[in-house]
Amino acid sequence: MQIVSVNVGLPRQVQWQGKTVSTSIFKEPVTGPVAVLAEHLAGDGQADLRVHGGPNKAVYAYPLEHYAYWQTLVPPELLVPGALGENLTTTGLLESEVRMGDCFRAGTAVLMAVQPRQPCFKLGIRLRDERVVKQFQEARRSGIYFRVLQTGVLQAGDTLELIERSAHAVTVQDVADCHFLPQKDFAKLEQILALPFLPTSLRERFEKMAAAQNG
Repeated sequence: MQIVSVNVGLPRQVQWQGKTVSTSIFKEPVTGPVAVLAEHLAGDGQADLRVHGGPNKAVYAYPLEHYAYWQTLVPPELLVPGALGENLTTTGLLESEVRMGDCFRAGTAVLMAVQPRQPCFKLGIRLRDERVVKQFQEARRSGIYFRVLQTGVLQAGDTLELIERSAHAVTVQDVADCHFLPQKDFAKLEQILALPFLPTSLRERFEKMAAAQNG
């Protein structure tokens, strides 16, 4: 597993469908060491902290392996590292294989996988097509949000080393599927709700699902 590219971006004002929108979806590759802070990478920022950023969305990784899928939906000139809004473009780090709570060493930082991504309309701005938000949800290629357990420094080319395997047999893909797929696996849902580190927003959403099933 490896970091192919490190991508950061600060909020900017853009025009979208007749409105001015503040967004930091435009991540650009950077060279050299980048500091991993408690809630973001140095040089990176979020425009709307109500739904972006924070400790459970500190670092977002997206597999380079998924870029081939997007070639059929997105103009090729847009598919550069950071195109999906990711901080880390990676290889070998797939949602179906990474467990919730898996801990990785990236450079000198330690990151813990804590949730899949739910895209907002700003992904459509980045890829110049509002339809891509729904396509992203349907693609089962969510990428992975990480919590920072240990600050440090990382850079493109660094190895991602699994240093602690989660005791919970729930993958990031399991959580994404439970969230997005119309047919819910309620046995898996109970396993997800048993995760002690499940972000509050996801816990509340999944508790409502479970209550509806039991009610």
